[in-house]
Amino acid sequence: MSGNLIARSVHDLSAAAWFGGSLMGAIGLNGATGKAMERTDRTRLSSLGWKKWAPVQTAAFGSHIVAGLVLIQANKGRLGTQHGVARLTTYKTIVTLTGAAVTLYAGMQGKKVEKLYGQGARGATEPGSGASSKLRDAQKRLKKLQWAIPVFAGWVIVLGAKEGEMQRPTNVVKGLGR
Repeated sequence: MSGNLIARSVHDLSAAAWFGGSLMGAIGLNGATGKAMERTDRTRLSSLGWKKWAPVQTAAFGSHIVAGLVLIQANKGRLGTQHGVARLTTYKTIVTLTGAAVTLYAGMQGKKVEKLYGQGARGATEPGSGASSKLRDAQKRLKKLQWAIPVFAGWVIVLGAKEGEMQRPTNVVKGLGR
């Protein structure tokens, strides 16, 4: 297997882990913990699950970035000569870094919820009637962020597919001709 194929595979699989993990967490983990019998377990169990996932997510981000740098290096000739490649690479980088920042911010909000789990809640992202403003605000943000994260991750996957299409020999020839 060539180095570029390995880098492309790692790049794609790490984006898939980001997408799948965030979507499963929003639907499966947060949805299931909302059914816990004890109101304090709802945010506590969700926080425990997300803490288990965090090292995998971090490894996925790290490998995604490293593989992306390898791919940029391998395609540096096309970046300067093939129409649209530099623009798409820049755009995908911005989307990736913005999505990473959104994911990091969600983690920060999750830590706030974890610290306040003793107040109880209706669900992982739904505050209980007696929730403090700190808990309510963090959960309100998490409710939105849990859906924004898979949107960014999916967007990165779609842009990666576009990059792959640009590497088809017929598209390279067309792009070099522009």
